[in-house]
Amino acid sequence: MLDKTLRMNYLFDFYQSLLTPKQQKYMSLYYLDDLSLGEIAEEFEVSRQAVYDNIKRTELMLEEYEVKLSLLAKFEKRTSLLETLKKTAQEKKSTPEEINNLIDSLEKLD
Repeated sequence: MLDKTLRMNYLFDFYQSLLTPKQQKYMSLYYLDDLSLGEIAEEFEVSRQAVYDNIKRTELMLEEYEVKLSLLAKFEKRTSLLETLKKTAQEKKSTPEEINNLIDSLEKLD
C-alpha cells in the first residue's frame, strides 16, 4: 500500500473536482506544497485546529470516494497490467495468447 502522503496526493488528483474550493486549497497547501497546519492557519486567519479538522474531514471524504468509485485501485491495477504486458511482449518466448490475456484484463478494468 502507498504511504499516506502519496496516497492522498493520488486521491486528491482523482477526486479534487468533487471538493469545495476551500478543501482543495487546504489539501493542496498541506500535501502538495508541504505547508504546516500553522502556516495554512495563518494564511487563512483561522485556528490550526480548524485547518486540521478540515483536512481530516477531506481525507475521509477522499477515502469514501475511492471506496465508491475505485479510480485509484483501477489506476494501480492498470499500471501493473501494463508493466506485465511490456515485460511479456519483450520476452522472446511469450505467446500471442499470453499477450491477448493481458490485453483482455486491461479492457475489463473499465
